[in-house]
Amino acid sequence: MTALVVAGHPDLGESVINRHWVEASRRHSELCDAHVLAEAYPDGQIDAERERRLVDSHDALILQFPLYWFNCPPLMKQWLDDVLTHGWACGVGGNALRNKPVALAVSADIAQPDYSAEGRYRYTLKELLTPFETTFDYCHADYRPFFALYGTAHAPSEEHISQNAEAYVQFVRDLQSR
Repeated sequence: MTALVVAGHPDLGESVINRHWVEASRRHSELCDAHVLAEAYPDGQIDAERERRLVDSHDALILQFPLYWFNCPPLMKQWLDDVLTHGWACGVGGNALRNKPVALAVSADIAQPDYSAEGRYRYTLKELLTPFETTFDYCHADYRPFFALYGTAHAPSEEHISQNAEAYVQFVRDLQSR
């Protein structure tokens, strides 16, 4: 069983953690295939048919991205709009994601305590990611709990990043074993 990791960071060279997650994915190709949207589509023109074939050829799907304005980056949103269409992902004949394990891997610049009812932003990360859960529920996918690293703006140590990348690999493993 392999997972497709669709990485939506717009510039992995500037990434604190997403680059490490992609590198960890690529080191564990027996578990997953990392597909970086900014590398595949530098012009921003997504080949939706190609993307659907990629999703179809994998047993699970992980959308990986940094939180941008409490949402995903624009190219990831475009991927959702272009790929998850009526007749393929939902609606009449749209069964491509039915029962397929789907999860998010999200990096957040802000510390975890700020994502709470009492915190600076008044909402948990789970609450902010509800539109993704709703989208995949609508597609009858098997939506799973997300993986997150909080506080990336505070320059985590190399050791912390390395440990988190290994935890990410375990997250991919767990997604496929349930």
